[in-house]
Amino acid sequence: MWSQVCSQSTGGFTSHSAVTSKNAALQILPCTVSQLLSASQVDKGAFAIGDLELNQVSVVGVVRECSPLATSVRYSVDDMTGPPLNVKQWVNTEDGAIVAVASPGTYVKVTGNPRNIRGQRYLMAMNIRCIEDLNEITSHMLEVVQAHMQLSGKVYDVNMNTVASWSGSSGSGHPKGVLKNGLSSIQGQVLYEIRKSSDRDVGISYIDLKTQLHHLRVADIRSSLAFLLNEGHAFLTIDEHHFKSTDPY
Repeated sequence: MWSQVCSQSTGGFTSHSAVTSKNAALQILPCTVSQLLSASQVDKGAFAIGDLELNQVSVVGVVRECSPLATSVRYSVDDMTGPPLNVKQWVNTEDGAIVAVASPGTYVKVTGNPRNIRGQRYLMAMNIRCIEDLNEITSHMLEVVQAHMQLSGKVYDVNMNTVASWSGSSGSGHPKGVLKNGLSSIQGQVLYEIRKSSDRDVGISYIDLKTQLHHLRVADIRSSLAFLLNEGHAFLTIDEHHFKSTDPY
């Protein structure tokens, strides 16, 4: 029934609806385990970091324990910022298919909603993906720093300690080099060029993109493309070398 492998769980579902609030973040907020465990609890069982009510969050860590049950899989995920976080993912086994779970010792990225169950904090997972490139761990921590720096207007190190006030902020409260949608200036330039070709069925090719952005390093263009695809700002069309934007121009 259960298969202990490094693979994304299939057939997962959750009956817990997302927190709806005008103060809730609609995007997925990168977090550390310690931030989720220390988040304040607000009305209706929701959690908040500062003034931001949490909706969907993502954490990256190593699986310490895994307990497959009849209708769910429970994990203990540790990112070394605090005690391990309890993670629960519902599974549908009615079709008799083998459900793949992440084995202990595997690094995973978990996306879900924080909940309080019988006095214990859980992350109700909507998606659990095994990490194959360990650079993604560092990338996640940088995303955590950037996201919370934008929310608070303060500068943090990778351990989320305040190191200084942000002197490079613009009047809108966004750090220089970071756009209002959370993209870096380079990512914004790449997305802008992709959007310019939104009227074409095939979008823009990678070759044309490099030509239009000849002033940028190829490595920066590639990393920006990977980020935009992963975060849902862009998608592939006829092959892996043609891109279109999911956002209106």
